[in-house]
Amino acid sequence: MILSLFSRKAKANEAITIALYDAIVAAARQPTLYSDFEVPDSPLGRYEMLSLHVFLFVRRIKGRTEALRSIGQEVTDEFFKDVDHSLRELGIGDTGVPKRMKKLARMFYGRIESYDKALENNDYPALVAALARNVRPDTPNWAGATPLANYVGQVVRQLEDQSDDMIATGKVTFPDAAADIASS
Repeated sequence: MILSLFSRKAKANEAITIALYDAIVAAARQPTLYSDFEVPDSPLGRYEMLSLHVFLFVRRIKGRTEALRSIGQEVTDEFFKDVDHSLRELGIGDTGVPKRMKKLARMFYGRIESYDKALENNDYPALVAALARNVRPDTPNWAGATPLANYVGQVVRQLEDQSDDMIATGKVTFPDAAADIASS
């Protein structure tokens, strides 16, 4: 009897995590990010957008309730499971995956640090520079960095407008990246 209660709770938590992660993935896959902002539509470019959106979500729930902290960890775990799965789909063998996962984890946490610092300090030029350095290191003066930074600002504001209770039930929305272009 008691085990069935834990099982139901675990399934509910898993459903919430999957719903949130699916919303994050959908936001990261918006065509505008790749077509108009010129993020490379490649495995690395998609990783950059997914890690950015995971960071923005986790940043929103950081320091909130214990339930949200737990959800943040579960979403982060789901992200790394997804990255691991993607590496395997790309044909990277069992021996190469751990090495690449370590590198991608270092990249993720390095980006969190630079993006978070820029956002905490309301340092828009630092955010633009960090996005350019991480998303398009191969392109000096990448024109997509500014609209992407504007979009990040929209995401931060929209996530903040959503209640903790709503997020805790597995509902989160992200702005339409194309709307930033239309309003420019």
